[in-house]
Amino acid sequence: MARTLALLSVLAAYIAMAQAFVAPATSVSFQSRSPVTTRGTISMMRHGKRMPKLGKPADQRKALLRSLTTEVIRHGRIKTTLVRAKAIRPCVDKMIQLSKDGSLHSRRQAMAFLYDKELVHALFENAPERYADREGGYCRVLRTMPRQGDNAKMGIIELV
Repeated sequence: MARTLALLSVLAAYIAMAQAFVAPATSVSFQSRSPVTTRGTISMMRHGKRMPKLGKPADQRKALLRSLTTEVIRHGRIKTTLVRAKAIRPCVDKMIQLSKDGSLHSRRQAMAFLYDKELVHALFENAPERYADREGGYCRVLRTMPRQGDNAKMGIIELV
């Protein structure tokens, strides 16, 4: 019995010592370059967040952006999720800007990005006249009703 009480008192002393080294959860303070806390959890910042990750690895994300950009230029308007529409807007604007430049280097850059060679030729023929008076903002993103099934925000991206 005395041995058990001695063990319990030693165990209690060890627990008290261990708690002295653990910071309490309520008094968490971070300096300016530390992670951001949200409701007690710690999440790291994504500095320089230029493009949404779209829940895909880099190679799949690039392929998705290339295919969606190709389809917007081919059809003039497509329906997709709002985040994807906002992500491909700079890509579409860049392709039209390259076609307005019209140089061989611009044509080769557009061919490297778009999947359809004939579409690049048509873009370089039609876009300079169509967008001659416009300096930017060649496409617009419109919000539509949420998708049935998973309630994802949907949007339409179209050329102006």
